[in-house]
Amino acid sequence: MTTPTRKHILRTFVVFVEDRPGVLNRAASLFRRRGYNIESLNVGQTHVPGVSRMTVVVEADEDTARRIEANLYKLVNVLEVQEITHASRIERELALIKVKAPPERRAELIQIAEVFRARIVDMSTDSMIFELSGSHDHIAGLAQVLGEFGIEEMVQTGSVAMSRGAAPPMTHLGRRPADLQ
Repeated sequence: MTTPTRKHILRTFVVFVEDRPGVLNRAASLFRRRGYNIESLNVGQTHVPGVSRMTVVVEADEDTARRIEANLYKLVNVLEVQEITHASRIERELALIKVKAPPERRAELIQIAEVFRARIVDMSTDSMIFELSGSHDHIAGLAQVLGEFGIEEMVQTGSVAMSRGAAPPMTHLGRRPADLQ
C-alpha cells in the first residue's frame, strides 16, 4: 500500500496585523520554529490606520497551509488571515536593476525596456537603472536579457497580492486604533 504524495505548491497568505513593534519578528519566528521556508515576504501599511498587511508566500501542501493559518491566528497581534492561493488575484513584485550601459549600447537597452514595459529611472555615464513591476517570471525574464550587458546590482521586493472582485468582509479591520490596544 502506497502513501499518497502531498502536493507542495507556493501558497499566498495575506495577514492583517496590528501596526506594533515586534509583530514582524513574531510572525517570522513562527515560520522559523516550524521549519517553513518563506519564499517571499512583504509588509506595508493599509488604508486602515494602525493596521499593516503582510503578504507571505510559502511552499506547502494543503495540510501544512491549514496549520500555518491556524498558527498565525494564535499570534497576539494578528487580526485576520486569508489564504488566497486559489483565489482569482493580482500578484506583483517590484525590481530595480542596474546594468552597464556603454553609450554605443544604450539604444538597444532602451528597446529592451520598451519590450518589457520597464521604466528607465536613472542613467549615468556608464550605467542605467531599470524599474519593473510584474510577476516573478516577468522580472526574471528581464534580468536574464539584461545579464548579457552586465548586471551591476539588483534588488527585488517580495510579492504583494490582492484578491480580484469584491473584498471579503474583514471583521477586525474596521476597528479604530484605540480598539486595537
